[in-house]
Amino acid sequence: MRAALILLALLSAAPPRVHPPTARPPLDALVADGFEHFYNIEYPEAISIFQRAIAARPDDPAPYNHLAEAVLFGMMYRCGALESQMVTGGNPFLRRPRMEPTPDEQRLFSSSIDKVLDLTNRTLAAHPNDEDALYAQGVALGFRSTYDYLVRKAWLESLREATTARKLHNRVTEMDPARVDARMMQGAHDYLVGSLPLAYRMIGFLAGFHGDREQGIRTLRMVAEKGVDNKVDAQILLGVIARRERRPWEVIPLIEQLHARYPRNFLVLFELSQMYADMGDKDKALQALDDIDRLKRTGAPGFRTLPEERIQYARGNLLFWYEDFDAAIGQLQRATAHAAALDPNSGPSAWLRLGQCYDIRRRRQDALQAYNAAIAFTPASDPAHEARKYLSSPFTLAEKHAIDRATRIQAP
Repeated sequence: MRAALILLALLSAAPPRVHPPTARPPLDALVADGFEHFYNIEYPEAISIFQRAIAARPDDPAPYNHLAEAVLFGMMYRCGALESQMVTGGNPFLRRPRMEPTPDEQRLFSSSIDKVLDLTNRTLAAHPNDEDALYAQGVALGFRSTYDYLVRKAWLESLREATTARKLHNRVTEMDPARVDARMMQGAHDYLVGSLPLAYRMIGFLAGFHGDREQGIRTLRMVAEKGVDNKVDAQILLGVIARRERRPWEVIPLIEQLHARYPRNFLVLFELSQMYADMGDKDKALQALDDIDRLKRTGAPGFRTLPEERIQYARGNLLFWYEDFDAAIGQLQRATAHAAALDPNSGPSAWLRLGQCYDIRRRRQDALQAYNAAIAFTPASDPAHEARKYLSSPFTLAEKHAIDRATRIQAP
């Protein structure tokens, strides 16, 4: 379930996380321990363990892919990109500001991908139909596609590499049609390209890239039903799609299962709160945030390093949508008082929400200060772009109600 952990890999141009073909032996205890940390968003620990796995198996491309993945997701986590609001509605991932890897992140990621390609190219030169090599090379190109988009903002090049990765996995399924797990890449690629805005789809079509949203969903359902290694991955990706397409009631059971399996992953509880909020269940949405707060205060493993400001922002944002503006202002003021603790997505979002609350309460000068702070925090972000609109005219309750109507979910 690596690539689908929290709505990310699918809609930021990332490939689904793919396991080795089912013919390979199970992951050893060392790698399994690495992914236990990975799923619990403990990326430094995962990176360290995958480096040990590489030392133990230097000629196996799989551990290098694991390392590249942990570096990539660690960077995305640091930048606040592992949350559902980044991929819900309007295709904001197409406008996502470029991410800035640290020198160590850049070195580790690039060297790992290069090593995978070197090992697999040598294998394929001698054995062109080696399924393991084709599979591993597709994974590496998929991760590099994601990196090229997020860091280099090379959208067409990113899509081109993702398409090459998909073709490699197509070859695997052509050689062994019963290997349903290898169809994961195909399903995600079809859905991703088929979900792009028309102008982007036309560019992709003319360049030889194709997508079919409904076919992608059907393929993922096949993997979810008949897959082995990627069965759960496909189920999570289907949850990603349901969340994106505003069907949160389909996602809540999965999120609850993830929390039980990976209790140190606080992002899962933030997601659960958002799902209940989307459903209109304010009490359960707030309860999920209260659970995070309690786990933070009691020093629960995984929650100790979570900034309190992140909880305050989430609660203030929730109260804003339920029009408890005075309570929202209190939470958002606390969050922004130490805004440096927030990530590049939550930080400007907190300032934006605070400015909107101020405007609704007719505190225009305070609102302007908050909007300017949102812009200064991450100038190229979506929240900063939205904040610029309100420098010339205040945000109104009527505008909020219009957003409410446009985004209202009709539960079954």
